[in-house]
Amino acid sequence: MRRGPSGNLRGVRLAMFAVMAWSALVVPGRAQEQPVLTLTLAEARARALDASHRLAEARARAAAAGAAVESRDAADRPIVAVQAGYTRTNHVTPFLVPGPGLLPRVLYPDVPDNYRTRLDVQWPIYTGGRSDALVRAAQAEASAAQADTEVARADLRLEVTRAFWSVVTGRATVSVLEQALSRAESNVADVRARLSAGLVPPNEVASAEAQTARQRMLLVEARNLRDVASADLARLVGAEASQQVEPRAVLDEAAAPVPARDRLVAEARAQRAERMAIEQRVKAAQEGRSAAEAARRPQVAVGGGLDYARPNPKIFPRTDQWDHSWDAGISVNWSLWDGGRAASDMAQASHQSEAARQRLADFDATLDVELRQRSLEIVSGEAAVAAADEGIRAATEARRVVGERYRAGVIAQSEVLDAELALVQGELDRTRALANVRLAEARLDRALGR
Repeated sequence: MRRGPSGNLRGVRLAMFAVMAWSALVVPGRAQEQPVLTLTLAEARARALDASHRLAEARARAAAAGAAVESRDAADRPIVAVQAGYTRTNHVTPFLVPGPGLLPRVLYPDVPDNYRTRLDVQWPIYTGGRSDALVRAAQAEASAAQADTEVARADLRLEVTRAFWSVVTGRATVSVLEQALSRAESNVADVRARLSAGLVPPNEVASAEAQTARQRMLLVEARNLRDVASADLARLVGAEASQQVEPRAVLDEAAAPVPARDRLVAEARAQRAERMAIEQRVKAAQEGRSAAEAARRPQVAVGGGLDYARPNPKIFPRTDQWDHSWDAGISVNWSLWDGGRAASDMAQASHQSEAARQRLADFDATLDVELRQRSLEIVSGEAAVAAADEGIRAATEARRVVGERYRAGVIAQSEVLDAELALVQGELDRTRALANVRLAEARLDRALGR
């Protein structure tokens, strides 16, 4: 049976109603699954420190270096071991000798089943300083690994700060462009009204619409950059990339005064984790050379043990029964010629120490330049903010005057559009300048090791 047009129309309406009902029920539920995550800069840093895989890797490496210290330290302690074994041998002819009363006595019986247990103790009591040098080298390497963890933590804080202020800047840029688009749309409406009244030619309407389209395009790009920065910040704080993150911060804040350069250099040399790591690796290389040199000295160790075996080879005559014995002794090992191994190890450690020293010297040489650069970034950023403020005041006044003259019919619409563009550009320049100051402060803190 065929349906009429009214039946089809009724079916379409029912389908549309079902879709709208589903959207009203499901879409709000999805929005509630991921509420907006509002964070301050300190909260974002704290969450990032807990969620960072790179920082977790650095912590694991530091823990491994600490375990290496324990391993080196344990080399000087006694080693106690329990040994056990079973050996099956071929049959032999027992060795007999005449005994008392001319009775035969077995001196070496046929015992094919041999069982042996031993409690063994070994203790190196003198290694020529090698063990102590290896312990000190491991301790220095562990300190360097801990400093590397601090470096990773400082880098992460700077990365979070950069992403945080990028989101703030993106939101401020979107706000500025939204206001500019609103003004541009109002301007289009005004120009169209003037065209209807016969006060302006049609080309001014086209110019106003072109300006509105450009503002709309800039707004789309700004929103995209804001969303990308928000996804990057969400990744850093351990949230999903689709999670909307809203920074809670004030972009327009006065920068802290920059201390004198000598004070900055002294603080950076005392606090920079990178410098501490290099210094510890210089020390580790020096201790490694001492350990290699100690290999040329005598090595003294004591050892002993308790045997319980069947038969016990230390008991004579040999009998097929369980018996115990013990031994204790001291051994000296002095390598008179090792084929140049110790000399090669010493040369390797010396070159590693020299490489670390040169790296430290290079770090100190570039530190002053880096601090000067970060300080100048703050100073120039503050100057840019002041210049942007002055530009906004001038652009605002120029826009007011141009608007009055345009309403009086003295100037063309193009001058109003130019004034609007100058004001928008000034507001964007101020937003970027403020963000650059915040980032410059974060970079200076990073350079100082804070």
